[in-house]
Amino acid sequence: METNSEPSFSNFLKKILSFFFFFFFFTKKKFKDSTFFTEQRCGFRKAPKRTEQRRVEAEEVGQKEVNPSESSANRKKSLIPPVEPPPSNAPHRTFRVLIKPFVFTVGFTGCAFGTASIWQYETLKSRVQSYFDEARADWFEKLRPQKEGDFRKQVNRWWNSLSEGQRTVSGIIAANVLVFCLWRVPSLQRRMMKYFTSNPASKASCLPMIFSTFSHFSLTHMAANMYVLWSFSSSIVSLLGQEQFMAVYLSAGVISTFVSYVCKTVTGRFGPSLGASGAIMTILAAVCTKIPEAKLAIIFLPMFTFSAGSAVKAIIALDSVGLFLGWRFFDHAAHLGGALFGIWYIHYGHELIWKRREPFVKIWHNIRTGGPRSSGGNGSL
Repeated sequence: METNSEPSFSNFLKKILSFFFFFFFFTKKKFKDSTFFTEQRCGFRKAPKRTEQRRVEAEEVGQKEVNPSESSANRKKSLIPPVEPPPSNAPHRTFRVLIKPFVFTVGFTGCAFGTASIWQYETLKSRVQSYFDEARADWFEKLRPQKEGDFRKQVNRWWNSLSEGQRTVSGIIAANVLVFCLWRVPSLQRRMMKYFTSNPASKASCLPMIFSTFSHFSLTHMAANMYVLWSFSSSIVSLLGQEQFMAVYLSAGVISTFVSYVCKTVTGRFGPSLGASGAIMTILAAVCTKIPEAKLAIIFLPMFTFSAGSAVKAIIALDSVGLFLGWRFFDHAAHLGGALFGIWYIHYGHELIWKRREPFVKIWHNIRTGGPRSSGGNGSL
């Protein structure tokens, strides 16, 4: 009995192409271009002599005086983040630089879930009062004469039409847009490079672990990441809830960056990274693990669909290959760290962390209510 192998090969080729495009847009971008940073593979270059520096500076001043038309080009180049030369005592495969990031990762993750527990407690406590407030507001809205073309009313109507997940990630998207605009301010370039790019060799290694999650230098990079976050927002918030989602997202950004730190320290390839792809990979992997039969598609190739389970397996496989082969255009370690954290949290983390928050919530409840009340009266002296 003969079988036709062409359709199966065509379907296999379509899946490979789909996974490639799917992987390309869900990446955490590294500063690979030489205009951003120069990575030293075998130590650092020696500093030139002062006399040579003065001679070069004099020549540069002369060129600027001869060619004043280059000032506009220099202004454009100033938009590129300046990178300071690495210090002479930069770490080379020493794991001491990972102690502070590890402590920060554990502490920040605990604070994120603790804050989310308090947030959920306060939300549940205020629901009754907000219900009566909304009912009173609706009653006054009916008595008040309606204004045609009321802009505020139109904005409220649009906001209420969004799902809970879309309203939740709107703040995250706004923060990313704000940081993207700050990258365009020339006077802030050095501070942005210090605090909004993650690098284990940098003096500031802890705060950039969370700040870099909201940092994008490329408009395409930011647009692709925010589109994926917006697309999966409704699914992940419906699974975890608003408070738990925020704790997972922020923790995922720090954990994926720490995995990137470990990989850079082991390989000795220190360099700055930025982007929300590590945290987004956690959300993507969590949804695909919880709903593996869901059908996904790519915005540029909507005719090709594939299951969520196959997609997350393909992305993990490609990032694993890129990590072991030393592909340096993307931060594959951060991708893998985020994806593995999302899979772990769906299988084990939800039970180990979120469902054991009751003692902490009771402590907060006692603080809010002034402590547990005693059953008996106090005796008089």
